[in-house]
Amino acid sequence: MEMEMEMAAGDPPGVGEDGGGVDVISDLPDDLLGEIITLLPTKDGARTQILASRWRHLWRSAPLNLDCRGLVKRRIQLHGVVSRILTSHPGPGRRFIYKFKGLSATEYELLQMNATMDEWLRSAALCNLQELDLSYCLWYPLEVPISRLSTTLRVATITRYNFLDTTVQGLRFPQLKQLTLEMVRISECSLHHMIAGCPALECLLINCSFGFRCIRINSLSLRSIGVDAKCLGYNELKLGELVIENAPCLKRLLHLDESGDNLNISVISAPKLETLRYLSNFTKISFGSAVIQGLCVDSLTAVVRTVKILAVDMHVLSLDTVIKLMGFFPCLEKLYIECSFHSFQSGPTNVWRLRKKQNRIRYLDIPLKTIVLEQYRGTKSQVSFLTFFVLHARLLEVMTLGIRTTDNSEEFLAEQRRKLQLENRVSTDARFYFTTDRYIRNYWYINYFRKLDLTDPFAFT
Repeated sequence: MEMEMEMAAGDPPGVGEDGGGVDVISDLPDDLLGEIITLLPTKDGARTQILASRWRHLWRSAPLNLDCRGLVKRRIQLHGVVSRILTSHPGPGRRFIYKFKGLSATEYELLQMNATMDEWLRSAALCNLQELDLSYCLWYPLEVPISRLSTTLRVATITRYNFLDTTVQGLRFPQLKQLTLEMVRISECSLHHMIAGCPALECLLINCSFGFRCIRINSLSLRSIGVDAKCLGYNELKLGELVIENAPCLKRLLHLDESGDNLNISVISAPKLETLRYLSNFTKISFGSAVIQGLCVDSLTAVVRTVKILAVDMHVLSLDTVIKLMGFFPCLEKLYIECSFHSFQSGPTNVWRLRKKQNRIRYLDIPLKTIVLEQYRGTKSQVSFLTFFVLHARLLEVMTLGIRTTDNSEEFLAEQRRKLQLENRVSTDARFYFTTDRYIRNYWYINYFRKLDLTDPFAFT
């Protein structure tokens, strides 16, 4: 390892251990090298200046990627370091990430920080900035001049920020494609004004924010919406209703809470909706007159044929509910069942070999190709639930079952294969996996990594 580090410090990129390698990287055009430098962490990007004379000017000519995390060991040094970087780089800016950690700061310190941020965002180095990830201080309504960057931003993540109505009224983001609001206070009027001011917006994530009761979506460009309705503020107005009034391009609609906060979702017009996540205990979804709430699907004739991917956080594993969901979503191809830790210990027996149910099953067309189930323990309820699909899902391609590390033994797996009657599967090409690895991108993963724009946001590939 030490030898490799010495070589990296002393030789240009591409030179091999024997000194006779060809420096292929340095022969690339400046524009391409600049893009490579922009993708590097801030420290590493700046260090490319010492690689060789060929690289000396490239960092200053490449779009600036300034991530303030990890730049210094002591936070008191950060102001000076960031200011020097912004002074030495002529711009333009590609990415600026700043996470303010001063939750216990005094009002004077916060005002100083606001003045510093004002100075930074006025810098030529951040001119034409495309990506902003700013975490501030929620409890003080400070004026951060985001409007100076709004015309060029494509990705914006704002955390712990108190939006004043006067600030939002002047905001417009003509090129913004991805907006994340996390733990922010914003009024309902200002939130709708902000969304309306993003005519190119494709991904919207609202996480643990408050100050509004309802979100109404009227957007010709939105493709993905994720909402976590938890409210971290005491005595604050919190989100309780999401209305999709007109979203002709919307494909993904995700309720990302873990538990505890009820959300009513009403879908009036979303003709391309393909992916849905809801919580069986805390989400009420209506499509016109049809309603899905808890383990009940209240619909006599209505169907939604566009939905192909469904993730359900089920407190109780219920075959009857899933059968009703398949009737309501007749083109459903992928089903992800996220279970609470103790859900496998209770619930219905999921017995389906009764004559009454057999008659229903005989005429049931099961479209599912993928089934993923968390917390598999081999209980009677789980075995009966899954065996139904093993013996009746003719299009089934993959079934993945999450097991504990302690259950990952040949004896346990052989017993489960026998119980599930895998040798009698109706789909001869179906594959069955028992895994201890992560296999569902759950609410936490999607919230943290903000992966809303994937075709299948729940699948690990």
